[in-house]
Amino acid sequence: MRKFRITIEGKAYDVTVEELDTASGTVASTARPALSAPVSNGSGEPVPAQIAGTVVRIDVAEGQHVEAGAALLVLEAMKMNATVSAPRSGTVRDVRVKPGDSVEEGQALLTLE
Repeated sequence: MRKFRITIEGKAYDVTVEELDTASGTVASTARPALSAPVSNGSGEPVPAQIAGTVVRIDVAEGQHVEAGAALLVLEAMKMNATVSAPRSGTVRDVRVKPGDSVEEGQALLTLE
């Protein structure tokens, strides 16, 4: 099972998706576990992309304080926008992407202190 947040016409939905083997309709044995935020090592906590896509918009700046759940940036994948939210309160240490960048699932997008 994997968790995603998708935004449709400005309304965010949290969804849980089960990855299936497309040939048999059974749960794939190679299904990857849901992503979890890395443990902070004192130098900041990377916020990973939940899905592969293109950075559409960045809603924060370096040095900005954010609350848990705040929108950090928006990714577009398969013509749908997905908002990446802050996993916890903190300060944005660095932003590692810019609008138009293609990102892979699990890639660090920014760092929270």
